[in-house]
Amino acid sequence: MNINGHGFRDHLHLVAPLYGLIGAVWALRMILAAAGAPHGVVVMVSVTVATAFSILVSVMLIHVRRFGSYSNVVFVAFLLSVWENFLIAAAVAIAAVTGRGNIYTALEYSGRTPTYLAHVIAQMTFGVGFGTIFGTAMGWFLLWMLRQLPGETSSQKR
Repeated sequence: MNINGHGFRDHLHLVAPLYGLIGAVWALRMILAAAGAPHGVVVMVSVTVATAFSILVSVMLIHVRRFGSYSNVVFVAFLLSVWENFLIAAAVAIAAVTGRGNIYTALEYSGRTPTYLAHVIAQMTFGVGFGTIFGTAMGWFLLWMLRQLPGETSSQKR
């Protein structure tokens, strides 16, 4: 697979530090909730916000490094969305295996999914799908804005 001259590994290399950021936020949220931190604090530590931030950072990297174009934004949004939803699904699976709920299985965050398996499936299908769609839209808009900056040549705007 090759997108604008960059393969899968190139894209992973671009977003690897952002995977770390999202993973750290996920772990911090799990730890805060398990430690009994106030609800307001736990709500402020959001994997979804960390992923949205990561997509915006990756779009800026794509622009600054002349890494590619809009199709690269789609792939990066997909990669980050898969990682986000995989981590959430892992937290749900941990709750299923241990029999102890966690922040990701709490009713106010998990919705009304009837089982842990249904929740995992929803994360890995609808979560990835909607995350990719919204991340792509947000990323395309940012890339378009960056390419409208003064000093951009037509070859840089691709």
